Amino acid sequence: MNRDQKAATVAEIAANIRESDAVIAVDYRGLSVPQAGELRTRLRASDTRFSVVKNTLTERAADEAGAEALKELLEGPTALAFVRGDAAAAAKTLRDYARETDLLPFKGGYMDGAALSPEDIGNIARLPSRDVLYAQLVNIVAYPVSGLARTLNQLVGGLAIALGQIQEQGLVGKDAPAPAAEAAPATTAETQAPDEGPDQDAEPASTPEPEQPDQAEGEDAPAETSEETS
Repeated sequence: MNRDQKAATVAEIAANIRESDAVIAVDYRGLSVPQAGELRTRLRASDTRFSVVKNTLTERAADEAGAEALKELLEGPTALAFVRGDAAAAAKTLRDYARETDLLPFKGGYMDGAALSPEDIGNIARLPSRDVLYAQLVNIVAYPVSGLARTLNQLVGGLAIALGQIQEQGLVGKDAPAPAAEAAPATTAETQAPDEGPDQDAEPASTPEPEQPDQAEGEDAPAETSEETS
């Protein structure tokens, strides 16, 4: 590999590091070419690219990409899985294939600017896939909304039933009885108390004085006393 080829390889590895959400390093000793091809096919589902790299060139690429933590993993035969999709799904695929073949032990990894230990990658492999997490999140968010919708439907249904019962009783609609007219205020005469006899506070009527009987005709009037006696 001449200098230009090495420069192109370093630039490609650096670009893969920068564009990846995670980088997982494994020891590829014992892995055959057909097995490597099968593993690449499985990793496509998680948008992951599997590459066998030279440590010296990868170190230079890590410097260019600002991923110095990755350099510590570049000892012995190393293959890198550049994950651009679901890191949990990629780690799970590598773990399952390692169990099937007794190959590909984790060496570590790099994610969000931090180094990952083999134990960290094993823990990531046990996480639910991104699709499962999205489905759980959607269920959590949608549950209060669906509960509110059910409550509103129950309220509307109850109101419709109540209105139907009112209409059946003739309290609404054309057959509804007219509201009773308000009683007119009682007249003054109607509000008076019934006769309870003459008003005791009223002044008594004057009784006519009895007429004096006229003098009987022929009765002499009392004689006038003469001033002189005979």
